[in-house]
Amino acid sequence: MVNRVEITDKAAAVVERLKGQHGGLMFHQSGGCCDGSSPMCYPVGDFRVGPQDVLLGDIAGCAFYIGAAQFEYWRHTQLIIDVVPGRGSGFSAEAPEGVRFLTRSRVFTDEEVAALEAAGPPATAAH
Repeated sequence: MVNRVEITDKAAAVVERLKGQHGGLMFHQSGGCCDGSSPMCYPVGDFRVGPQDVLLGDIAGCAFYIGAAQFEYWRHTQLIIDVVPGRGSGFSAEAPEGVRFLTRSRVFTDEEVAALEAAGPPATAAH
């Protein structure tokens, strides 16, 4: 089965450290400018997903959401969450660690697109 979102081992290790500090975490990939286009990591409950947010999957035990407009733009692309040195947004949980999460991507193959379409659309956030 193909996943719409994956995480590198290096990024997963940062998530595990952050879970030790904050408890449960979640991610949101928005389509805003500047840091708003980066994957943001929040303690569960610190960010409210809305009905237009799409649940792409789970990475390192964390729900990963994306804004509906961004999902439409990236629907044929697998998101791969990585981590790099540097400071990202002050609102994302990894900011004090001196690293930032980064979204890499790859286009799905025709076979993967067919499998994803057969599985149906991802769920939207329920309220």
